[in-house]
Amino acid sequence: MQLENLVFLGVLLTSLTVFGISAFRLISWLRVARPEVRWDRIPERLVTTLVVGFGQSKILRDKTAGPIHAAIFWGFLVLLFAATEMVLEGLQPAWSLNFLGPIYSVVTALTDVFCLLIILGTVSALWRRYITKVKRLQVEHEKVEAGLILLAIFTIVVALLIQNSLRQHVMGSDYTWAFRPIAWPLGNAIASLFAGGTESGASGTPVSGGALYVLFHSAWWVHGITILAFLNYLPFSKHLHVLTSIPNVFLGPLGPSNVLEKIEFEAEGVEKFGVVDIEDFSWKTLLDGYTCTHCGRCTSVCPANQTGKILDPRAIIVNIHARTMDRAPLLLKQGKGLEFTPEEQVVWDKKLIGDYVLPEALWQCTTCGACMQECPVNIEHVPAIVGMRRSMVMMEGAFNEESALLPDVYSNMETNAVPWGGFAHSDRADWAEGLGIRTAAEDATMEVLFWVGCAGSYDERAKKISRAFSELMQIAGVDFRILGTEENCNGDVARRTGNEYLAESLTMTNIETLQRYQVRKIVATCPHCFNTLKNDYPQFGGNFEVVHHTQFIRDLIADGRLKIDREKINNETITYHDSCYLGRYNDEYEAPRATLSDIPGLQVIEVARSGDKGFCCGAGGGRMFMEETVGERVNINRTNELLATGAETIAVNCPFCTTMITDGVKAADKIDSVKVKDIAEILREHVVS
Repeated sequence: MQLENLVFLGVLLTSLTVFGISAFRLISWLRVARPEVRWDRIPERLVTTLVVGFGQSKILRDKTAGPIHAAIFWGFLVLLFAATEMVLEGLQPAWSLNFLGPIYSVVTALTDVFCLLIILGTVSALWRRYITKVKRLQVEHEKVEAGLILLAIFTIVVALLIQNSLRQHVMGSDYTWAFRPIAWPLGNAIASLFAGGTESGASGTPVSGGALYVLFHSAWWVHGITILAFLNYLPFSKHLHVLTSIPNVFLGPLGPSNVLEKIEFEAEGVEKFGVVDIEDFSWKTLLDGYTCTHCGRCTSVCPANQTGKILDPRAIIVNIHARTMDRAPLLLKQGKGLEFTPEEQVVWDKKLIGDYVLPEALWQCTTCGACMQECPVNIEHVPAIVGMRRSMVMMEGAFNEESALLPDVYSNMETNAVPWGGFAHSDRADWAEGLGIRTAAEDATMEVLFWVGCAGSYDERAKKISRAFSELMQIAGVDFRILGTEENCNGDVARRTGNEYLAESLTMTNIETLQRYQVRKIVATCPHCFNTLKNDYPQFGGNFEVVHHTQFIRDLIADGRLKIDREKINNETITYHDSCYLGRYNDEYEAPRATLSDIPGLQVIEVARSGDKGFCCGAGGGRMFMEETVGERVNINRTNELLATGAETIAVNCPFCTTMITDGVKAADKIDSVKVKDIAEILREHVVS
């Protein structure tokens, strides 16, 4: 082994040792949080990892930045071969991956291609960040670091390309299976700058007094040292996601992304409910903090942030990470019985909620889930936010100006099982008067149970939706029942605002009632009821088949039980608003659209933000029952976008959305010219009775 190889071995071992210490420290900090099983359902996790992690499916939703980042990511995967070969060459110049044969030909060709793509990608990224100044990338304290990282990546690939281009000229030949469609011509061009350059693939001796030899080895060392320096910088930077993104995607949520963790109130030794500090999160939330790319995609689609409020989903995760870096070492030190220094005591005395995360920001979240859908590494913002809401509500009773009405809402649910005040539980079924609808108590034999919900039972506008849908089922000959006065609030509002104890109480009461009547299938007109019954209730033993009324209607049409009147043609333009809890949370976008498309004369106009990029109405996460005093109202923003289509009717699928969009139409002074109707109401006007 030559001196150069010994020097490299020393550098390599030092680098790996330092990195190992940093990695061990980060892993030990995860252990201060609560345990959670995230390695079940391996096949599903592998598929998600292939599609989201390696396939970059979420990144590519951004048609501009997506391809740039994907090219850099895929390039780094290919360049792992080059990094491996760099280590082999550093230990022994004759060692390489040439033994892979034809595979090596493919790898070397791809290395050339991706070197070029990464160079273009980093230049484009620098241009977007510093010249065009994309808004979500303008984080003041990260500007220098981001630029240095991009320049480091640029340096790594340029140095690699130079060394590969010169290897044949310096070593006399390239590896036998190597195929470098870009590097070889580049090497010839570089060699031609010096007298007597050699041909591609030919053997020869260094030219111009060894200048190419110096250039080759300089590029090799720059490439190697920069990689090792970059590796050791990662644990201290926002680019730690280079190492943690794939594991984080693999360990991410499976199924509905909005499912919240159940609190075991009866568990022995439980002293805190919700998240007071980082040790109350699961370790996966702390890993989310490690993995955040700071890209701002979450913030760019957040309805609160985009309407001028302080909620910044990126900042929430970044600040959780900052608190982890500050508090986790102290938790470990405390566990060893060591005393804090005065400086450490100051850090220890700080609070997660208040010093790192603003309570006002937590209350502004509509739990729409857009942040989680757009996050390229499957970070779970909403469960973290709701977890902190839980501690504010159940541990401190801490409410701000906007959430000040929630205690009254909780009281109403405890007393009459409805969020609104002024309603009697005995009036819950009054909406059905004259329709001849039977309750489960009258006859428990049924095809399906219609879960009406609080809005559908009490709100004057929503009651019209309940009646329209009931009439559709009667026309179709569906044998359905309602619970009537035995139906309680499903618990969604209590749960999403942080009152898990109240939510569980309502949930268990409803499950007991449903099981007593041996209910198997439930249909709901409210996406919040639908989502809660479908995705939350199984945690408490309530396993039912649950469908949304737009899905149920679609099935009735497909089965021929509902027939659309083809002779009744109303030439009308309609735009459709996707509710978050039906679309984003339950991946149902087509059923409502298919029904509208089937109705003769209706011209459906898609709004700009539609489908899985739809924008929240502002009612979710309990915001329906809170004040909105900061920035533009979310419902106004959304309604103006819907009105801009010029449609005569705005179609909805949710009673909360109906209220919010109707209020928006009124605010725009368009209530006399633009109608807001549920899918059931629209179809009711176009079916053969």
